Amino acid sequence: MDLVERYLNAVAAQLPRDVREDIVAELRDEIMGRIEALEERLGRTATDDEIETLLREVGHPLTVAARYRPGPQSLIGPELYPWWMFGVKVALVVMTCVTLIGLAARVLIGDVYLGQAIGQALASLFSGAITVIGILTAAGFVLERQEEKPEFIAKWRVKDLGVFELGGDFDAETWGRKLARGDWSRPSGTVRPTGRMSPAAGAAASAIAWGVLLLWWTGLMPVAPIRPSDLGAVIDGVDYGRIVGEIAALAYWPVIGFAVARILFDLTRAASGGNVRLTALGDMVFGAGTAWGALWLWFWSPLSPVIWVATPDEFIERVRGLFDRTAGDVGGLATILMIIVVWSFFAELFRIARGAWRLMAGH
Repeated sequence: MDLVERYLNAVAAQLPRDVREDIVAELRDEIMGRIEALEERLGRTATDDEIETLLREVGHPLTVAARYRPGPQSLIGPELYPWWMFGVKVALVVMTCVTLIGLAARVLIGDVYLGQAIGQALASLFSGAITVIGILTAAGFVLERQEEKPEFIAKWRVKDLGVFELGGDFDAETWGRKLARGDWSRPSGTVRPTGRMSPAAGAAASAIAWGVLLLWWTGLMPVAPIRPSDLGAVIDGVDYGRIVGEIAALAYWPVIGFAVARILFDLTRAASGGNVRLTALGDMVFGAGTAWGALWLWFWSPLSPVIWVATPDEFIERVRGLFDRTAGDVGGLATILMIIVVWSFFAELFRIARGAWRLMAGH
């Protein structure tokens, strides 16, 4: 019976210590009963080969031990799997957008040829997809083993399901068949969104998007074949490559801190079901942080000498010069950046005001 003991030892090694002896004793009785029935049928003692065949019928030690272990027996169960797939779709959309921006930037500044840039973009998108799928799988593994699932999984409302309709057209099999035929039309039966995103789903999507951007910013996931400090060139006599590189170096850790805080906040908001007042408070806090970043760009950053103006009249004059180059001596790109920074600042002020109103009103 040496084979039986070796088999039972292999099973025991996979079991929790507190239940190991009882389970092994139960399994030993079952196996010995099967061997006795086999020997009674054969009319003789079973050989080692016959016992090994019988043990294979009982099952591999890993499989048998799994029957007795508590908890889920899958990496991500059927209840959580659709959420995992939804997260993958959101992450891939964000990664694709960032990759396209990086591709356009490299082509415009003449860093690489178009064909080379496309090849590098596809390669980085593939490697980035592998990374983000691994991260989301690890998160799903942890959630699957929680006694209580987050509220956004168990508590949902039909009127908040609009965001999930957006995934109706991400059918890889259907699109693959159509592209193989050279058919670029939308698939028949396309789902058209009829509702808006629920607060919880929006928070989860925001956390995933910020996670992808954080990984790209830190270089942990090359979702685009370009680093922030690589953007820019000498335009209208201004070395934007140097300016962007200096801004990226100065803002490296603040951006990381902002992104991490945003991810933690969005995860908390998702877990709470998208609490309105919590969302409003977050809009105020992060809006203030973004507004301060715009002020920093305007007054103190390496970009400030290029975009700063002292009066509204100077601002208007530079905007006019954007359409009539004889009206000003400042390059068009500098004026566009000036407008973006100013617009960003006032947009964040509006977000802060809206968040304050929602915080007081509660809806």
